[in-house]
Amino acid sequence: MKAVEAENLRFSYDEREVLRGVSLRIETGEFVAVLGPNGAGKSTLVKCIAGILECGGVEVFGKPIGEYSRNELARILAYVPQRTEPGFMTVFDTVLLGRRPYMGLRPSRRDIEAVERALKRLGIWDLAPRRTRGLSGGELQKVNIARALAQEPRVLIMDEPTNNLDVKSQLEVMQLAKELSREGKTVITVMHDVNLALRFARRFIFMKDGKIIADGGFNVLSEELFREVYGVNVAMGEVRGVPTVVPLLDTQI
Repeated sequence: MKAVEAENLRFSYDEREVLRGVSLRIETGEFVAVLGPNGAGKSTLVKCIAGILECGGVEVFGKPIGEYSRNELARILAYVPQRTEPGFMTVFDTVLLGRRPYMGLRPSRRDIEAVERALKRLGIWDLAPRRTRGLSGGELQKVNIARALAQEPRVLIMDEPTNNLDVKSQLEVMQLAKELSREGKTVITVMHDVNLALRFARRFIFMKDGKIIADGGFNVLSEELFREVYGVNVAMGEVRGVPTVVPLLDTQI
C-alpha cells in the first residue's frame, strides 16, 4: 500500500520557487533517504509531506493530507525537525508530548509505557529526569526522535536526524530507522552524509534546484549522478557489499 503520494508539488518562499513540480510515491515499509546539496528543496519537500507546509497534492495512505484533523495526522505521521530549542521540561515530559494525540486530561498507562519504550529504544532512559536545557546537542536530538517514536506513527519523517551525533550514535539512529522500516513503518530521512545513507537506506531520492534528479536503489548511483547533483567528481567503490563514495576535491568542477 502506498504510504505517501505527492503529485506536482510546488512551493515558493518570497517568490523564490523551491519545489518545481515534484512527484513521488512511497510504499509502506520503505526506508527512503532524500539527498542533495544545500538549497535543493529537501527540507521543504518533507515539510510538505508532513503537512507543515501547505503545498497541495499530498496524500497519506490514500487520503489528501488536508482532510486529516491535526490529531488524526499526528497518530499516523511524526516529524523530527533539524533542530529544536531546549527548554525547562524534563526529558520524560518532553517525550510525553508525543502522546498528545492520544491523551485525555492525564496520561494513561499506555502513554507512560510508550514513553518508556521510546526512551529505552534510543538508549536515553537514564536522561529521563533531566531538564532538556542541560543536554548536549546530540542528546537533545535523540530526545526529539524519542518523542516522535512515542507517537507510534506509521510514517516517520526525519530531517537530518544525525545532526550533532557522534559516529556511534549516528549508526545507532540509522540502524533504528532501518529496524522500524522492517517492522512495517515508512521512514523518510533527509541526509547530507551520503555514505551513511547508502549504508542503511535502500531507496535514494536525489534532488537539485527543486527537482528530483534520480530516484531508485543502488542502480541509480553513478559517478555522473554525483557530478550532476553535487558538482564534484567522485570515485565509487564498495566496502563489505555497501557502495561507497569518495569526493575528489582536487578535481572539483
